[in-house]
Amino acid sequence: MARSKRAVGAGGRSARLGRTRSTVRGARRLWPYMLMAWEHWQNLSPEDKERYKKQARGYVNRGKKVLDAQRTRRPPP
Repeated sequence: MARSKRAVGAGGRSARLGRTRSTVRGARRLWPYMLMAWEHWQNLSPEDKERYKKQARGYVNRGKKVLDAQRTRRPPP
């Protein structure tokens, strides 16, 4: 069975190129949504921004508590 020319002498370049293309494609698709989110954030009142920040801090604290509980139940090997 003949090997494909792509695999011969590629040395991992094709994998990196594929990841790069995929990353660029993802960034192009994501950009309009990021722009809309930024514009929405800029149009919020200061009170609403603080409310969102407080909500995000609550999520972070809740996540930290869950991780700490998991660490105490299962000590590292």
